[in-house]
Amino acid sequence: MNASFVNNVEEKIVSIELDSIRLQAEIVRPQNCQGIVIFVHSSGIGRYSTRNRYLAHILRRTAGLGTVQIDLLTPQEEAIDLRSKHCTSNVGFLASRLTAATNWLLNYPLTSNLKIGYFGEQTGAGAALLATAKNPTMVSAVVSCSGKTCLTPGVLSDVKTPTLLIVGENDLPTIATNQDTLKIIKASEKELQIIPNASRQFKEAGALEEIARLASNYFKKHLSNMIHRERSASVYQLTIKN
Repeated sequence: MNASFVNNVEEKIVSIELDSIRLQAEIVRPQNCQGIVIFVHSSGIGRYSTRNRYLAHILRRTAGLGTVQIDLLTPQEEAIDLRSKHCTSNVGFLASRLTAATNWLLNYPLTSNLKIGYFGEQTGAGAALLATAKNPTMVSAVVSCSGKTCLTPGVLSDVKTPTLLIVGENDLPTIATNQDTLKIIKASEKELQIIPNASRQFKEAGALEEIARLASNYFKKHLSNMIHRERSASVYQLTIKN
């Protein structure tokens, strides 16, 4: 286990032991944070991506939240999955690993007293929603980005956790799926944000920054005791609430 402290931020690389396997995770916790966000990757590569590290940095800097970047696959599973894609396409498998890892974090001293949120993209978002549906008291907020919610239709009605769905305006199939998802989810607080001119990958100028802003505001509202009073009037978003 490695630890370092820079600018009142504690960083640790931990090995999460789940029965016979070990998962690697990076925990970064700002001082006095009240919540922590788990990034749900569908592959181990996600933990090292510049994109996810940028989003995690924004959550820490603007919302004062801790972040967890976790590999839901072991190195051996990752090597096999590069050929078969069996694990990364299996939303149930990813959700079970996520649930087990979350339970571990709830009992780990550095994170045991923090509210937990999930941030997932595509298949990872489907896994986050499935894990939340089956464990409604475990998670305080979920942000789904281009979520493949069609992978979890049978359990969406069990999602009662505050949920934010983010979709690009040009990703019409995902918009339709997420609109249906918004109707099914039973959470009292749920919304769909559509980012104008953005595709499924959000590679357009300003799109990633908008994801970071939306996610930061949402998690800050639901994971901390501070009341987020900002009411954005930005023309760079379309909001659908149900």
